[in-house]
Amino acid sequence: MEILRKSSSLWALPILVLCFFINNGVFVDASHKVYMHLQSTTSHVDASKVHRTGYHFQPPKNWINGPMYYNGVYHLFYQYNPKGATWGNIVWAHSVSKDLINWIPLEPAIYPSKVFDKYGTWSGSATILPGNKPVILYTGIVDANKTQVQNYAIPANMSDPYLRKWIKPDNNPLIVADKNINKIQFRDPTTAWMGRDGYWRVLVGSVRNHRGKVIMYKSNKNFMKWTKAKHPLHSAQGTGNWECPDFFPVSLKNENGLDTSYDGKDVKHVLKVSFDVTRFDHYTVGTYDTKKDKYFPDNTSIDGWKGLRLDYGNYYASKTFFDSGKNRRILLGWANESDTVDNDVKKGWAGVHPIPRKIWLDPSGKQLVQWPVQELETLRKKKVQLNNKKLNKGEKVEIKGITVAQADVEVIFSFASLDKAEPFDSSWADLYAQDVCAIKGSTVQGGLGPFGLLTLASKNLEEYTPVFFRVFKAHDNYKVLMCSDASRSSLKNETTMYKPSFAGYVDVDLADKKLSLRSLIDNSIVESFGAGGKTCITSRVYPTLAIFDKAHLFAFNNGAETITIETLNAWSMANAKLH
Repeated sequence: MEILRKSSSLWALPILVLCFFINNGVFVDASHKVYMHLQSTTSHVDASKVHRTGYHFQPPKNWINGPMYYNGVYHLFYQYNPKGATWGNIVWAHSVSKDLINWIPLEPAIYPSKVFDKYGTWSGSATILPGNKPVILYTGIVDANKTQVQNYAIPANMSDPYLRKWIKPDNNPLIVADKNINKIQFRDPTTAWMGRDGYWRVLVGSVRNHRGKVIMYKSNKNFMKWTKAKHPLHSAQGTGNWECPDFFPVSLKNENGLDTSYDGKDVKHVLKVSFDVTRFDHYTVGTYDTKKDKYFPDNTSIDGWKGLRLDYGNYYASKTFFDSGKNRRILLGWANESDTVDNDVKKGWAGVHPIPRKIWLDPSGKQLVQWPVQELETLRKKKVQLNNKKLNKGEKVEIKGITVAQADVEVIFSFASLDKAEPFDSSWADLYAQDVCAIKGSTVQGGLGPFGLLTLASKNLEEYTPVFFRVFKAHDNYKVLMCSDASRSSLKNETTMYKPSFAGYVDVDLADKKLSLRSLIDNSIVESFGAGGKTCITSRVYPTLAIFDKAHLFAFNNGAETITIETLNAWSMANAKLH
């Protein structure tokens, strides 16, 4: 595959800190590689220009990476460089919100200041202890060799509704790697949960001999004395280091979220890890044996690089939390830049947070479903609609009347027959979906597809980012490929910019001969949700022609089978209040 170059019983707190850390050089460019000569470089560029997003979260400037629902307020903690637009000088920045869309920045919550975190305060999670007392667990870096330990922090003033200040007691660190643990790959503590035995449990990501693992630690109710369990909760050979683990229950009955410590009937568990090598967020659905403290993926989940992903595009270091206010589980991720570090410095900022997503288990029990939080719809403004529009082979229709560079588009495509679906080439069986998309792109005419949207398109299609479906006939079933292809997205930096053909397969029943697509378009990011959120793809793109009012939006069909746009609703999106 092509490796991505850029890089609670009553008490489980829905605090989430997106995790992202320095890796040891397995990929190129702007992720958490330290650029010593650039990390404190201040940009003199107007940070509001061209590719800056309007309704996706970004701080005013510089490099970001990474919420909590507590007493009616959402808290977003994220890894932030206050001095420059590359990785370095990292602190825990802090913003608050009432709706997950509009945010108010506060002063940093945690920053290096003690011997146990002198060289870095990296990501973690939080838990609410009895008495409604939040505590954050985070990874501290204690020396120049990047030795990693797990520390805790507590609010300095519990009466402050925004929990602006946090203190780090001197009895840190709480968890230190023993001789059997790789101490420089030992990070990202999860939200803790309490078992039936009254002991808290937390997971820390690690690796040994290329076997990724989540190491379990247990503590009694005081939360201060932690002991390593006899065995990891789970591990898998050949996957490399596991970052940013997340472990949570999901309901088999409905879309409601569950508290992290929930221990009842009709549930499955999800284990998500960020694979350091692939730079993607992978997950499995399975069973948590509470007696053995072991997690077992279902036989319908591939436990490795070819397994399910939360998002098949620019999406990493994600985390979920239980929103008790609205009884839902929310997913937050991070979309890095795909241009060069030098470009990041010039424009003065780097990194975007995709829109928070509600997440639940599909009725099949095989995979998760994701959908933008309902609060996003408050930003919808002018609307245009298109109904019952037929598109023959080679035809396209332009969607006019809205600001298409900053838009929300929902469309339902239908087709009369599956007969023209192309055969799925057996040689593709070992390929990743994005490799098939690179072979069968939006301009390669087919049978049933390609059809979809051309987003952020220039007038004459010198630039565009197509998001589309293609249906293949494979033995006794059909395979639906969904692509978000950035390869034609920009005329800029043709040789240096990362412009992949992101793609994933959509597990959907085509009995009704319909496929739905929603795309959130925001200047330099396109988030797309196929079949109601079964497959999600986020792309970072940097058009030079298709910017502001020069951008266009088309629906298209390049397949022999006629496609009908049953309904298309599109809205201009207002700017969120982010500063």
